Amino acid sequence: MAKSSGEERVYELAGQSVRVTSTDKVFFAERGETKGDLVDHYVRVGEPLLRAMGGRPVLMQRFPNGAEGSSFFQKRVPKDAPPWLQTAVVSTPNGTTSDALVIADLAHVAWAVNLGCIGFHVWPSLAADPEHADELRIDLDPQPGTDFVRHIRPAARVVRELLDEVGVVGLPKTTGNRGLHIYVRLEPRWDSYQVRSAAVAVARELERRAPTLLTAAWWKEERGERIFVDFNQNAPHKTVFGAWSVRARPGAQVSTPLTWDEIDDVHPDELTMASMATRLSTVGDPWEGVAPQSLEPLLEMHERDRAAGLHDAPWPPVYPKQPDEPPRVAPSRAKKKPTAE
Repeated sequence: MAKSSGEERVYELAGQSVRVTSTDKVFFAERGETKGDLVDHYVRVGEPLLRAMGGRPVLMQRFPNGAEGSSFFQKRVPKDAPPWLQTAVVSTPNGTTSDALVIADLAHVAWAVNLGCIGFHVWPSLAADPEHADELRIDLDPQPGTDFVRHIRPAARVVRELLDEVGVVGLPKTTGNRGLHIYVRLEPRWDSYQVRSAAVAVARELERRAPTLLTAAWWKEERGERIFVDFNQNAPHKTVFGAWSVRARPGAQVSTPLTWDEIDDVHPDELTMASMATRLSTVGDPWEGVAPQSLEPLLEMHERDRAAGLHDAPWPPVYPKQPDEPPRVAPSRAKKKPTAE
């Protein structure tokens, strides 16, 4: 990684002067893109980015030496943060609180990039309304032996068919890596527990429709070479990698909103920081203008599963045990009941 000569730039953004140091420091090896190039990317995509994550708390993952260097997650804003910086109190599953950065405007984004934050992991609720999750995130998570072309693309078609049937609009985006996220924008009427319940029902229905392609199995040993629909990305306090955020990869791949029709034509590796200017001028923001929706069609799926005798799905280990949750032990490690003589 090339060393910086100490170049600095001051960005005038949202009425604030944000000083960014070491702007010539190479952050992405493939094209030699720098820390300054990263700030320029976020300024370039500022309008759609703020539509996607504006007003939301974020978790920062800092890479002081660029995408290929070591990193650490930081939820708490440093004590020496500028007085204009907006924060929100967020909580972990065990109740620990911290003051997290809120993406109030592009000045906040540039301030975070100056700390070495490459991309943003975003809460599913607005800082002004933390009790309501206004996004459901369907995470198509590739497993070993799967890839984007042979598995993620057909999996996305199954998701689209399901959402179309129940009258819900899904918004796909690449993860910036190998998977795909599909967001459902919600009216702010439901909490994260209800949104997760709907996500569990979606995952189970997708597995029913395409059992050789998709799975809702929480335990890795049960997934096989299928795409895992990670319903627990909707658990309370969970963050998901944000739209228009850059991944810490040598090619500076961007988590890019897509139209449904182009999923079969693009590959996530092609959607990079370098390609975003052309993409914005030709495709624009595929998510613009989508109105918030009701969660009820997906909650009805959850209620049907409950009526059929299905209980809750497993939660991640950091969460308190839930009332209707199955045992938190992989099937291969579960103790078998002794058989009667």
